[in-house]
Amino acid sequence: MSVQGYNPRTGEPFGDPLEATSDTEVDRLCEAAHSAFEVWSGWSAQDRARVLDLVADRLDENSENLISVCDSETALGVPRLTTELKRTTNQLRMFADVLREGSYVEAMIDSPNMDIIPPRPDVRRVLRPIGVIAVYSASNFPFALSTVGSDTASALAAGCAVVVKGHSAHPNTTRETARVVTAALAEGGAPEGLFSVIYGTQSGVRLVQHPLVKAAGFTGSIGGGRALYDLANSRPDPIPFYGELGSVNPTVILPGAAAERPEEIAAGFAQSVTMGVGQFCTNPGLVFAPSSIVDELGKAVAGSNGGAMLNERMCDSYRSHVEALSNSDLVALVATGNAPDEAWAGKPALFSVPLETFVANLEKLTEENFGPSGIIVTYSDVADVLPVLAKLPGTLTGTVHASPSENKEAAAVAAELHKIAGRLIYNGWPTGIALAWAMQHGGPWPATTNAIHTSIGVPGIYRWLSPVTYQTWPDELLPPELQDANPLGITRRRDGVLAKH
Repeated sequence: MSVQGYNPRTGEPFGDPLEATSDTEVDRLCEAAHSAFEVWSGWSAQDRARVLDLVADRLDENSENLISVCDSETALGVPRLTTELKRTTNQLRMFADVLREGSYVEAMIDSPNMDIIPPRPDVRRVLRPIGVIAVYSASNFPFALSTVGSDTASALAAGCAVVVKGHSAHPNTTRETARVVTAALAEGGAPEGLFSVIYGTQSGVRLVQHPLVKAAGFTGSIGGGRALYDLANSRPDPIPFYGELGSVNPTVILPGAAAERPEEIAAGFAQSVTMGVGQFCTNPGLVFAPSSIVDELGKAVAGSNGGAMLNERMCDSYRSHVEALSNSDLVALVATGNAPDEAWAGKPALFSVPLETFVANLEKLTEENFGPSGIIVTYSDVADVLPVLAKLPGTLTGTVHASPSENKEAAAVAAELHKIAGRLIYNGWPTGIALAWAMQHGGPWPATTNAIHTSIGVPGIYRWLSPVTYQTWPDELLPPELQDANPLGITRRRDGVLAKH
């Protein structure tokens, strides 16, 4: 068995086929990763930060080759991939800064008090890395959510080792990225086996079941994610599986906003829904709007462009879904955009449906169509939309477009959206995700398997950490984060007070 890359613009093979990883080799790599973890987890945060910065530097230095290979294999375009690779290296540097700042370990110290009931001994709590992490690469972000993307960067920062299952849509990109990362880790003195890559579907199954793997991160389809999630939970020792799966990302356009700035809203929507040929997990595929703005939205989509999609299967699925909607008596075709004459090209499409029809066929019309298409649900009164929002499946984002006079209505919409979405956007669009402490990229099922956590942003590191409490230990035997003198100078919660003490 082998994994072959393809050029989406031509449909022709790209690069040599890569041999699928055997079960024996998966086992060997997991054992090597565990040995490396035992060393890496004992490194200081400062030393791990230095290595993450080095990996980022070496990726930047090899950017020309990485982007060239990736564009040939994904057709995402040099401008987009240049930005994405810079986002990836900035992500590594962000976690290096997190390590230097130090408060991510959430150190807590409670002084002994034997006069209360029950008596309290000296107890001190800190977050510690959990072990070997399985990372499943995304198809649509070959750098930022793949080989050395957010899952890998946060896991390495946490002090864990990583085994990456490369995505079949871009195996050559995976190989070239891994080559740079492996060399940089060795240059930085990191233990051998800390990071490795495997290929092939069966290897991914073996990986999530390996007893040395302690958690997994996944970005991909609902079907693939659910299968791996079930495997992770059916192990003799179930492990956390942090999957980002599917999302319709509802947008509500309020009447005032639709009347005041229809062209601006329509242009923003068309840009967002076709960004990356619609292959974004935050694609705003479901819009609730007054009928008055439908023509403007259609005009914007009609003037938009599609492009080659990531692989043949994805393109076929998208085209099939659009064709089914086009032939359905439930929705009306509002507009189609343009697409180049390329092998796996996806053409933008926009449909509309009255609110009543949408509610009656909610399950069918909320199925995610991964590509540059959207459905407009038309309404007369926003009050009728509110109970419908609560019935939508879990989603990564929810968006509101409102005029300054519609604060009451916007607040009412937000009150419903926050029940189903992890990030709420006001007068903007959900595509494009900031790298920040406050970012939440997650939501109720099927958006993610665990809505408490985020896969992007600083809090993503907490997926790979577990709390340990030390009770009545001598100061000199405690981790430095918990020692009385606070030798690292980090922010800690001591007797309930958060400060550098």
